[in-house]
Amino acid sequence: MAETGAMIGYGSIFAMADPEAPTVFEDIAEVYDITPPSDTDDLVDATHMQSPNRTREFIAGLTDPGEASFEMNFIPGSAADLAIQNAKGKRKICRITFPNGVTWTFTGIRQGYEPAVPTEDKMTATVTFKVSGPHVNGATQAPANTLLPAISGVAQVGQVLSAYAGAWSYSPSFSYQWKKAGVNIAGATGPTYTPVVGDVGAAIAVAVTGTNSAGNATATSAATANVIAA
Repeated sequence: MAETGAMIGYGSIFAMADPEAPTVFEDIAEVYDITPPSDTDDLVDATHMQSPNRTREFIAGLTDPGEASFEMNFIPGSAADLAIQNAKGKRKICRITFPNGVTWTFTGIRQGYEPAVPTEDKMTATVTFKVSGPHVNGATQAPANTLLPAISGVAQVGQVLSAYAGAWSYSPSFSYQWKKAGVNIAGATGPTYTPVVGDVGAAIAVAVTGTNSAGNATATSAATANVIAA
């Protein structure tokens, strides 16, 4: 059974940039709770006089990208406080970086800035942005392999070998290239490989390439024992 990929939100970052300099982001300090944009899809009633079985029909309408918000420790006069105050009436490029390095980037208009100043507890603030347009998925860094790929199965003609991709940071997708004695096997680019007679006497390995929007990296497994005949 595969292990869960669940993670906690610790380490997430909310940052803002100006549209004039969309790659120059300022991290907002002391954020402790982030609510990313949430899409709501409209439905349009398309019922007509001949709708089958006197039943209403609907078609997809527009998507409202909703709001994004975060909670932060309120420190009057801090860089974060001033940045949020200065965002009033302006379009900002907002970016949420999740703990695994995946990012959501979107255009937001500051909708609310609500500090709370209690007598016997820390001061906090809630910041809300109205999202305009879709968010864009990305990554801040190219993938990095943290545990080498591996192969399971018996290196024997007709026996299926399966690739384990290993462990990677920054949530890549994977592609595979099987190798015989260090040389690529033509057409062997799936997560499994079945040795053939021509492989007898040679060791098999698999190279796994992880790719995300920021780039790619490749890691190669240890080789199997030499393939034996069936």
